[in-house]
Amino acid sequence: MNSNVYYRVSAVVGFLAVALGAFGAHGLKEVLLRNDAVAVWQTGALYHLVHAVVLLLVAGRAPFARAAWWCFGCGTVVFSGSLYVLALTQLKWLGMITPLGGTLLLAGWVLLALRSEHTA
Repeated sequence: MNSNVYYRVSAVVGFLAVALGAFGAHGLKEVLLRNDAVAVWQTGALYHLVHAVVLLLVAGRAPFARAAWWCFGCGTVVFSGSLYVLALTQLKWLGMITPLGGTLLLAGWVLLALRSEHTA
């Protein structure tokens, strides 16, 4: 993939963060209240949106930090995705998957911190 594709994928991740956040607040409100999972959905949406912005920043910066971008992208899917599904289904075993996504998000931050190519 070239940098334009990474940037566009990052924008789609951001779009989905806003759409899923709004859908949870409005379209899924009753289900989330019934499942006592509003906070779970909100946590997924918050991390989704924050890391969508990070994806955009990483994709738009040269030199491109490919490994960090992939950690953030996969981490967002696993972390937020597992929380979204958990909030809707109450499948408690998903709680064991969520930390894997968190670990990927942390790895993305570590990879950014350890990069040797720093530009002003």
